[in-house]
Amino acid sequence: MNIISKVTIAFAVTLLFSTNVSAQKNFSTDADFAFANKQYFNAIELYKKAYTKAKKREDKATIIFTIAECYRLTGDSKQAEAWYLKAIKANYTDPKAKLYLADAKKAQEKYNEALIEYTNYQTEAPSDPRGEDGIKSCELATKWKDNPTRYKVENMTLINTKDPDFAPCYADKKYNRLYFTSMRPGVTGGAFDGTLGEFYSDIFETVMDKNGRWSTATPLQPPVNTGDNEGLPSVTKKGDMLFFTRCLAEKNKNSLNQLWVSTKKGNAWGEPEKLPFCNDTNKFASPSISSGGMTLFFSSDMPGGQGGNDIWMSSYNKKEKKWGPPVNLGPSINTPGEDVFPFIHDDGTLYFSSNGHLGMGGLDIFRAEKKGKGEWGNVTNLKYPINSAGDDFGIIFEGSKERGYLSSNREGTKGADDIWSFVLPPLLFAISGTVTDCKFKETIEGVTVKLLGSDGSSVETKTDAEGNFKFAENGAARFVNPNTSYQLTTSVAKEIVTKKAPNGFVNSSGKAKVTTVGVEDAKTFKGINFCLIPIEKFIRFPDVLYDLGQSTLRPESKDSLDFLYNTLLDNPTFVIELSSHTDYRGGDADNQKLSEDRAKSCVDYLVSKGIPAERMIPKGYGKKVPLEVKDASGAVLYTLTQAYIDKATKGQSKEEYEALMQKNRRTVFSVLRKDYVNPNAPKEDPNKGQKTKPKTGEDEEDSTE
Repeated sequence: MNIISKVTIAFAVTLLFSTNVSAQKNFSTDADFAFANKQYFNAIELYKKAYTKAKKREDKATIIFTIAECYRLTGDSKQAEAWYLKAIKANYTDPKAKLYLADAKKAQEKYNEALIEYTNYQTEAPSDPRGEDGIKSCELATKWKDNPTRYKVENMTLINTKDPDFAPCYADKKYNRLYFTSMRPGVTGGAFDGTLGEFYSDIFETVMDKNGRWSTATPLQPPVNTGDNEGLPSVTKKGDMLFFTRCLAEKNKNSLNQLWVSTKKGNAWGEPEKLPFCNDTNKFASPSISSGGMTLFFSSDMPGGQGGNDIWMSSYNKKEKKWGPPVNLGPSINTPGEDVFPFIHDDGTLYFSSNGHLGMGGLDIFRAEKKGKGEWGNVTNLKYPINSAGDDFGIIFEGSKERGYLSSNREGTKGADDIWSFVLPPLLFAISGTVTDCKFKETIEGVTVKLLGSDGSSVETKTDAEGNFKFAENGAARFVNPNTSYQLTTSVAKEIVTKKAPNGFVNSSGKAKVTTVGVEDAKTFKGINFCLIPIEKFIRFPDVLYDLGQSTLRPESKDSLDFLYNTLLDNPTFVIELSSHTDYRGGDADNQKLSEDRAKSCVDYLVSKGIPAERMIPKGYGKKVPLEVKDASGAVLYTLTQAYIDKATKGQSKEEYEALMQKNRRTVFSVLRKDYVNPNAPKEDPNKGQKTKPKTGEDEEDSTE
């Protein structure tokens, strides 16, 4: 169906006339009459006959253009495109032919071709913004189609027929009963509308069974459905009031659609009443009642709007027990085009359809944020796949859930319009990795991995037998949330040992960071790996540097000691020996004292940062213990004795010699005990932070980082 008819659902019942086509002599006059009265299907046939009688080229071009208009106004974009092309080739001079040709191409998703036609129109009519807007909309539509949102949209094949089915609403707060508009056979009265070549419309009902299947739709009984046009329903949360659109099919009289309301009487709907602000000179359609039942939104072409049909609202006055005068939602929502099919969400967000805001083609669905009492703004296109190149309208949500239904005539539609379901799948993330031995490269079982989120969340898991860990959705629990930054740390109990690390491991102060902020697709962050240092006789850490013959810490040495500081924080039960060594220059006594002073300077620095002195024993070894260089298995490759250094650097630069000497000027630590208890540490609640453990060590096939 075309846009205008969606707004009115063929409710503008016009003067009825009967013509015997074969007996008519002035086809052009009859065609113009049919067109003026929106009898587009009749007009097409009459114009085609009039074309064969026309003599002048300009008359023929005008007839071709008007046939194209008939197809446009009945929503047949393919035929409209063909006839606008014919009009242009016939030298029809009005540049609107190029604009409507562009619209027809865009409605068929021919965005590149449409862009050319919009550019042609902009050249001929530079003052009309529709040319520039059309160019922008084609560029945006291509971008949105190439980068779809996460919504999933499916045709409701059990509900839809080859005839128009559209504008659903939930009939109660259980969300298992739908009302919708249909022009299928079996409508009450069975009248046929020549405007669209369809039956008059009725409100139909379908119910979902316990297996989630919708029943065969049936029309609502009178007095809601009659021999007139009824449709576009909206029901209160309580299910006690039904608002809908009706147009009386009165013979020899132009009738426009109006808003009606019916109150439930027992299990049946009572006699409908027309809302008091409706009048016979303007169209009123597509009502949407707020969750509280006190504000009604609808579309109308009343004066005071922005042009075409606008979104309006009316508030119910409890004291006076009547609906107040309609209020236009203003230019932030309404445009000079068609702004129709409002839906007010439970959270106050306004959804509506428009062809005046930039969109993908025809009507697009937009959302607007509530900014204050009676004010909405920040209009946003819902993009693809909620929107398409066709007409997308009549969206509803299942309460606060990100799922519901909409109407569309997009590709895949069974008839003129269909009802489609939509759902936003949960945005699921996972984080996985492995913990290994830094030296022997073996995996470690039982290591605790902690996940700390910027949203205040905290959860732990342990590595499995293969050293793997994973944070992922586990039943009803979600551990990795959208729009959150995470920090991962490890901790290992003192009883966790391996064959190659019988003394256990040092808790690494290393941390990993992962963020889901701005990530719009489900993702598993893989390869978040850690390695732990095995506890050996001596454990080396980043070099603590001193000037030659000095024990004063250089500034860069403090950075190295910060590694040890973090290690002691991560291993609060460790008591260590902090050992310093010198190179071979100088006497034994001087080097012994120098190494002791250097070890003590390290301890003093760590004490200044809050590490208890009783956890550290400084010891100097002078030049008595040269560095042993080992391979991955622990076998000694060579020892940096004076003789080895002299031999290894013979004939080389002084820098090579100094580099090897520097390796002997080292500070290392060894773990003496793992039983230190800080007497001043606060006692922790043993139940603090307990949470359900996530799955561990499972393979994942999702995209990787």
